[in-house]
Amino acid sequence: MINVKKEGIVLSKTTLPFEDEAVLNPAIYQDGNTIHMLYRAVRKGNYSTIGYCKFEGPLNMVQRNKEPLLIPLFDYEAHGIEDPRLVKIDEVYYLSFTSYDGVNAVGSVSTSVDLKHFDRHGVVVPQLSYDEFKRLAECSGPLNVKYERFHVHNNILNNPNKKLLLWDKNVIFFPRKINGRFYFVHRIRPDIQIASVISLQEITPTFWENYLLHLEENILLTAKHKHEASYIGGGCPPIETDKGWLFIYHGVHDSPSGYVYNACACLLDKENPQKEIARLPYALFKPELDWELIGDVNDVVFPTGTALFDDKLYIYYGAADSRIACASVSLKELLTELENYKI
Repeated sequence: MINVKKEGIVLSKTTLPFEDEAVLNPAIYQDGNTIHMLYRAVRKGNYSTIGYCKFEGPLNMVQRNKEPLLIPLFDYEAHGIEDPRLVKIDEVYYLSFTSYDGVNAVGSVSTSVDLKHFDRHGVVVPQLSYDEFKRLAECSGPLNVKYERFHVHNNILNNPNKKLLLWDKNVIFFPRKINGRFYFVHRIRPDIQIASVISLQEITPTFWENYLLHLEENILLTAKHKHEASYIGGGCPPIETDKGWLFIYHGVHDSPSGYVYNACACLLDKENPQKEIARLPYALFKPELDWELIGDVNDVVFPTGTALFDDKLYIYYGAADSRIACASVSLKELLTELENYKI
């Protein structure tokens, strides 16, 4: 079993109005020794914006902005923008996040060339009802019964005038084009799906209709092991290694006290990332410490970004949906361990 070190809490909420409830689930971009962290900042009432801070080295914070970097601008994100992920492709930063209007949670994308000014590209996932999704997806075969089970959202009862959309979150880009195409994962529970396009302009309603007609071909990962038995979802942007793409994701299992969120790891083929080549049969790490076990949502470690210093991979994660923490692992040891579990 791989050895993981819990480095501790690296960011907590403050008394500033935009982050007085919680901070969690950060996007990470590493530029040499500098770490840019764009994190979900929550104010009272569960309204989220994106905050910014900077580290020199993996754990030494040197700057923290007193105002949000990004705020909701549109009706479809009126209740917040959540859970960012960040990559840089061809000198452009791609920031993906969840837009939440109080009922619907859908993946959106913004781009930047300086991490200060952002162009908003809007929602990039299908905007369909569950019935519309099911009608398309079942053309390629029967759906896992969990798709329908996880679609139930009680809050629609309090918002009868809003169309309830399929929840499609955890949009995460690969950090480079592969064979001239952008690849990204997204998550319609209970599985992780993958898509590729030549440009963002290709992502249209027609694109998604054709994609969902062949949903079975576009499922990247489905739950296999006990620690991820309930459902899985995207975590950190994939890391390119000589063994393949290292993908750290989250896996969820049910317990007598509720869901438990774990960090998980797998390898994807370098030139065909739609192909899984290895997966750990156990959680990379799980909630164990007080600040992971108790918070706004108990029993949560939710990995969303990484940084690599020599051989040490630092994994930044939301802890109990209340604070941001970090764990570290030898990249070489992790890859060696994964190779013991090739598919």
